[in-house]
Amino acid sequence: MAEDLVIPGRYNVTGVGVSRVNLEIAAEAVFGAVSAGHKGYVCASDAHVVWHAHRDPEFRRLLNNSFLTTPDGMPLVWMGKAQGCKEDDRTYGPDLMFKVMDEGRERGVTHYLYGGKEGVVETLKGKLEERLPGLRIVGHYTPPFRPLNDDEFGELSAELAEKKPDLMWVGIGCPKQERFCAQNIDKLDTTLMFAVGAAFDFHSGTVSQAPRWVQRSGFEWLYRLCKEPRRLWRRYLRSNPLFVIRAMLQLTRIKKYPISP
Repeated sequence: MAEDLVIPGRYNVTGVGVSRVNLEIAAEAVFGAVSAGHKGYVCASDAHVVWHAHRDPEFRRLLNNSFLTTPDGMPLVWMGKAQGCKEDDRTYGPDLMFKVMDEGRERGVTHYLYGGKEGVVETLKGKLEERLPGLRIVGHYTPPFRPLNDDEFGELSAELAEKKPDLMWVGIGCPKQERFCAQNIDKLDTTLMFAVGAAFDFHSGTVSQAPRWVQRSGFEWLYRLCKEPRRLWRRYLRSNPLFVIRAMLQLTRIKKYPISP
């Protein structure tokens, strides 16, 4: 049965329009878009993503023009609560991916996996299908660590034109994955594309997830830093302090950060 297309409103996180969603609302919006054939992309955004948005106005516009930009991190949820968004809750990329795949089985939703290091996407596909019998993953692709050349993009486009997945999950790291989705949603034969960050590593078991209580505390970044210090220390040293400063400036109304369309 066709579902109504509902596009949630947004609240302001230092100039980034974050969707007023929780997992339930986001999943309903996704299935509504699939039912309506409404093309778009979804960005799971945390403080690091917002940091990129301040460095690059075009990237900020990309986030603000998405179908959904979900509050992937607790600091974004707290910013929403401070602005009266009672229904707002963490809509974590890995959780959204699993929920949509789980509930999409009865709806016949099909999926395509794009990203991961060599071998990760095959492991991810196997583990998801084991946990979710009946899940329809119709294809996958492990891209090189560079933009696709014309031949590679042509092969990907041809495969998607043949298999026509409803949803395409992209895990190639921020900000590449968000840009890839925004630039290619109108070129590839799929309804929604999702930039879901480390979801591929977590669901494949390549990287361990923080315990749920750590995720809810707002200190998941510290857990991940302890697990991958060489890769992540620069990210958190730069993005977290600046996010806190800008959030305080916005909440105290010392500075305004308009949402750019």
